[in-house]
Amino acid sequence: MAMLLLLAACDPYPKMVRKASIEMKYQYAIEAYEKKEYARALPILEELITIYRGTANAEKVLYYYAYCNYNTGDHILAAYHFKSFAKTYPSSPKVEECSYMAAYCYYLNSPVYSLDQADTRLAIKELQTFINTYPKSTRLEEANSIMSKLRFKLELKASEIAKQYFNTSNYKAAIVALANFAKDYPDSKFVEECNFLLVKSHYLLTVNSIEVKKPERIKSTLESYNKFIDKFPQSTYLKDAQAIYEQALRLKDKYKITT
Repeated sequence: MAMLLLLAACDPYPKMVRKASIEMKYQYAIEAYEKKEYARALPILEELITIYRGTANAEKVLYYYAYCNYNTGDHILAAYHFKSFAKTYPSSPKVEECSYMAAYCYYLNSPVYSLDQADTRLAIKELQTFINTYPKSTRLEEANSIMSKLRFKLELKASEIAKQYFNTSNYKAAIVALANFAKDYPDSKFVEECNFLLVKSHYLLTVNSIEVKKPERIKSTLESYNKFIDKFPQSTYLKDAQAIYEQALRLKDKYKITT
C-alpha cells in the first residue's frame, strides 16, 4: 500500500489535469502522445481542442486527438475527428492522411458479414470519396484492397440472404433476392450458384402453386433456364438444371402451353 501511495505521489498526471497551466498541459499531452501513452494524452487534448481553437497549436492538437481516439480503439470518434481535421485544415500537408484515416476507421468498424452492413456501406462510401479525391495517392492500392474486402462482405451477405429464402422454401422471396444478386454482383464467385438456385426456385414455386398460376410460372421456369444456360454453358450445375428443364417441359405439355 505504501508503495502505491508513493507511486501516486510521484505521478504528475493528476496534478497536471487539475492545476497546471494551459501551456504545461499542452507540453504534457504532446509528450504523453509521443510516448504512446494515448489514454493519458486523450483527456488533456480534448480540453485543449476548445482552448486552442483558432491558434497556431490547434491543428496539432486536433491531429493528435484523432490519433489518440484511434489508438485507444474508439474508431467511430476517431473517424469523426479525422474528417473534422480534413475539413478544418484543407491546406494542411496531413489532410490526405487524415482523409484516409477517417475512411480506414469506418472500415475497422465494419462488422462480420452476418450482422447489419450499414457500417460496411458507409466505409465503402468514405473510401470511394477518398479514391476520387486523391486518385494519385500512395494509399490508393491499400484503399482499393480494402474496398474489395468490404464489397465481398456485402456479396456474401446478399448471397446468404437469398439462399436462406430458398432453404426455407420462401420461393417468391428467393426469386427476387437471387435475381437482384445476379444483377448487383455479376462478377461474384457466387453468381453461378445463385443463378442456378433462381431456376430451381422458379420450378419449385411452380409445382407448389395453385393450378391457375402454374402455366405462367412454367414459362418463367423455362425462361430462367434458358438465361442460365446462355450465361453458364459449362456450369457445374448443368446436369441438375437440365433435369429441371425436362420436368418443366413435361409440365408445359401437360398444361398445353403453346408459347
